Amino acid sequence: MLARRIIPCLDCDLGVPGGRVVKGIEFKQIRYAGVPWELADQYYQNGADEIVFLDITASSDRRETMTSVIKKTSLSVFVPLAVGGGISSLAQSREVFNAGADKVTVNTSALKRPHLISEIAGRYGNQAVVLAIDAKRRYSQEDGRNMVQTEEGPCWFECSYYGGREFTGIDAIAWAKKAVSLGAGEILLTSMDRDGTKLGFDIPLTAAVARMVQVPVIASGGCASPEHMLEVFQKTDASAALAASIFHFQECSIIDVKTYLKENGVNVRL
Repeated sequence: MLARRIIPCLDCDLGVPGGRVVKGIEFKQIRYAGVPWELADQYYQNGADEIVFLDITASSDRRETMTSVIKKTSLSVFVPLAVGGGISSLAQSREVFNAGADKVTVNTSALKRPHLISEIAGRYGNQAVVLAIDAKRRYSQEDGRNMVQTEEGPCWFECSYYGGREFTGIDAIAWAKKAVSLGAGEILLTSMDRDGTKLGFDIPLTAAVARMVQVPVIASGGCASPEHMLEVFQKTDASAALAASIFHFQECSIIDVKTYLKENGVNVRL
């Protein structure tokens, strides 16, 4: 089996000169965490398998700021870089790739125009397209939904967009399957219910999506400890675990996480 990956996520607020990394709770209550390229270099040195940059306040006037961040980062960081936030065209994805990114993540634009996935995959390959899904539990019985059993009862998961500010009515599990058929080579799956809560990953959600698609799934939202990463790898087929707070605020290091996972039988790169 391929090695499981540990991925730090840098949520970037590019509304300030040079940009800054921030972290929220359930997509709110924002805290300052550091300078993007400085944190990325720190994580690379500490054993990160990949690094994700997300422009959480994306708009066209900030595109140049993000490409500048990626250019600075790629000078000293030599693991795959994935970049997302506001990418709505092949031309915009080209700017990000030219700056040094290896992958782009798409969410809002893909939900509004699914063929965007095919356009980027057709030009740069499926492996370069990551579909980001921000999913929220809905405890309502509705026909045509992919119901998932949880400790709190059966629910389905609704996709959100615009950074979690609006909901789409789209079933997250069905959308993951469709996106892969359009060319998405990976799923970045975030539980909005767990984001920043330190309660651990949403295991039922992650397990359900990983069973449904034949591409790597990155578990995201709620990680507060190496034990949470062990749990998601033991209980689901997630290929990677993404975290932010525990790394940004020095609660534990990437190498410590990997050592713990290795000691508990998880195949990771040390």
